[in-house]
Amino acid sequence: MSMHDSQFMQDNGWEDSPPDIRWRYALFLAIDANFRLKRKAVSSDDRDPSLNSGWAYFVEEDAYKKFLSERSTERQERSTCVSHNAVNTADTKASRGLAATGVGSVVCARHEMRLPNSVGDLQKGEKYINMDYLVFSVLVSFGLAVFNLSYDIACQWHKKLWSRNTTMPQRLQFNRENKTVRFFVPKFHLKAHIQACQTTFSFNFSKWVGRTDGEAPERGWADINRVAMSTREMGPGNRRDTLDDHFGDWNWKKTTMLGRTLLRKLKEAAAAARAHREELAELEDAIDASTLALWRADVEAWEEDNTNANPFESRVVPMTQATVRLEFAERERRDLQDGIDSSLHAEISPSMLIANGLELEDQQRRLCADRKTSSQNPTDNQKAKIQTRSNALKRKLDAWIQVQTLYMPVVASLRLRAQHDDSPQHEMPEDFVLLLPSQLDTTTPCDPSLCQIEWQLQYAQVDDALNDVRQNVRLHAHLNTFKTLHVRGQRASTRAWSALDLAEAKKCASRLKYEAARMALDKLGDRLGMVGFRDIFRPLNVSDMRPMGDAAGQSEGRRDIPWIWKAPGVLQNNDAGLQDCLRVEWCKARARASRWSEEFSLLIEEMQRDADREGSIAYAERQVSVREGLVARFSTLWSGTLSAVISELDLVPEIDNEADDQTPSLEGPPLQRDDE
Repeated sequence: MSMHDSQFMQDNGWEDSPPDIRWRYALFLAIDANFRLKRKAVSSDDRDPSLNSGWAYFVEEDAYKKFLSERSTERQERSTCVSHNAVNTADTKASRGLAATGVGSVVCARHEMRLPNSVGDLQKGEKYINMDYLVFSVLVSFGLAVFNLSYDIACQWHKKLWSRNTTMPQRLQFNRENKTVRFFVPKFHLKAHIQACQTTFSFNFSKWVGRTDGEAPERGWADINRVAMSTREMGPGNRRDTLDDHFGDWNWKKTTMLGRTLLRKLKEAAAAARAHREELAELEDAIDASTLALWRADVEAWEEDNTNANPFESRVVPMTQATVRLEFAERERRDLQDGIDSSLHAEISPSMLIANGLELEDQQRRLCADRKTSSQNPTDNQKAKIQTRSNALKRKLDAWIQVQTLYMPVVASLRLRAQHDDSPQHEMPEDFVLLLPSQLDTTTPCDPSLCQIEWQLQYAQVDDALNDVRQNVRLHAHLNTFKTLHVRGQRASTRAWSALDLAEAKKCASRLKYEAARMALDKLGDRLGMVGFRDIFRPLNVSDMRPMGDAAGQSEGRRDIPWIWKAPGVLQNNDAGLQDCLRVEWCKARARASRWSEEFSLLIEEMQRDADREGSIAYAERQVSVREGLVARFSTLWSGTLSAVISELDLVPEIDNEADDQTPSLEGPPLQRDDE
C-alpha cells in the first residue's frame, strides 16, 4: 500500500466502515535488517554527499545520525524468548573497518515494495533505536487507523516501543489515539520462537490478515544482495544513491507485474478458500453442536483478546509411561490395603513383570542397533563393550524368565517346543523372544489381566515413542539447516555430519520403538476387543518423518503436513486427550479457512483499488499516460475474472499464465509477450 492508497481510502470514507470491513484498509509493514549490505569506512559525507538526501528510500542522513548519537550509550535489553542474536548481539556485533554493518528497512508486506524514507544504515547490530527511527519515519506518513507490523523479533521489540517513541523527535512521535497496531512474527521465522510466541504472534492464527506471510523483506534482499560486493567499496553518498536507484527499479518492476501477480494470487485464493471451507464443514459435521458452540466462543474470545486462554494450545497433559506405572503402583497399594494380592512373587507384581519386559525389549533393540552400526573391524575395546552389554542383558533375561513362568506357565512349554523345533545353538540375547501377551497367538491362553496391563503400558509407550519421533525429526531438521547455513570447512563439516548421523540414528530408533508398540497394540486389540486406536496410531513410514513446512510437505496454512503432527482423535471416544487434540485441530482448520477467505476479500479490494485510481493519482503529470496504460492493461487482463469470482466464487476463466511466476530482478524488466 502506498501513500496514494492511503489518500484514496480516506476519500472513500473507510473510517465509517464496521470492523469486519475496515480491516481491508490496514497497512501491512514488514521490518528486517540485511547484514550483507555493508560499507567499508572509506570517504565521508562531506567528500561524497548523497544527491537524494532523504528524498528517496534512505532516510535523511544528518537527522538520522544526530538521533543515534544522542542515544549511543543506551544498552539493549536481553531477549526473554529464545536467545535471538538480533537482540542479544545488537551492541556487540563486529564493526571494525566498517562504516555500516548493514541496513535496516521497512517494506510493504503485501506487495514487497520499498517505501519512502524506510531504509537506514546500521552501525552495530540490529539495535532498537535504528529500527524505531525507520519504522516511525514510515508510520507518520500514513493517515490510517489499522497497522499490522511484522518483524522477526517482534515479541521483544514491541514491549517498550511506545515508551521509546516518546523520546523520539517531535515529527516522528506517533499518535496512537483511535488506532490499532498489531505485531506479528514472519511465518518462516516463527518456529524459532518459544511456544507462546508461536501462537500469539502468528499470522496463521490471527484474524483479518489474510495469507500475509511477513517475509517480503527476504525476497527483496535476495535480489539486492547481488550488488553488495560493489556497494561496500563506495563512498556514503554514492552507495545510498546507487541502492536508491536499485530500490526504485525493483518497485517499478513490481508495479508492471502487479496485474499478473494479483490475478495469480486471486485464482489460488478462490480455489483454496472453497477447499478449506468444505474441509471445515466436513469436520464440523462430525462434532455435536453444543461442543462446537463452546469451541467457537473460546476461539473468538481469544481473537478479541489474546490474554484469554489460547485455544491453539493443548490443555491436557499426555499420559506417559511413567504416569501409567505410578497408576499401577497406586492400584496395587489399594489392593494390598483391602487384602487383595494377585502377585505370585514376593517382589515383582504383574505390572512390574510386563513393565520390565518392555524395558528388556528396548534394551534388545538398542543392542541390536549398536551391533549393526559397529565398524567392520572393531577394536578389542569396542568388542569388550558390546560383549559386556550382551552378558548383562543375558543375565537380566534369565532372571525375568523365572518370574514370567510364575505368571504365564504356558510360556515354558512354548519355549521347549521352540528349542526342539529350531535347535538354536548360539542365540544372541537381543534375538531372544520374550513371549509377552502381545506375542502370543490368540488361541494360546493368557491371563486377561496381564493382557490389560500390557495394553495400557504399550498404549503409553506408543505415545511416548511418537513424541520421541517428533522431537528427533525436529532435531535432525534443525541440525541440517544449521549445517547448510553456517558450517564451512572440512573439520566443521565432519563434526556436523557426525551430529546428523547421530540424530538420524535416534530418529530411526524411535520409529522402531513406535512400530513395535503399535504392532503389540494391534494384536492385543483383537484379543481384548479394543477399537479406535488404529485411527490414532497409524503405520509410521519414512515419508511421514518430516518436519512441518519442509519442501516435501507444505506450510500450516496449506494443511498438507505429515499425520504425526496432527494427532487425530476418535470422535466417539470420550478420552480427554483425544477430545483436546480434536479441539485444537478444529481451531486450526477454522483458522485456515478464515485466512484464505480473508485473502480472497483482500485481493478483490486491492484489485479494485488499483483499477479505479492509478491514472488519476499519479504523483507527476509525466506518469499519467504510463499509469493509464497500466490500468488499461490490467483491465484487459482481469476482464471477466473479478465478476466471475465475486459472484459466489464461480470458476475463474483460464488465462495465459506464461509470465505469471516471473520475479523482478537486476537483469531487466519482466519479459513482454509479442501481443502486449
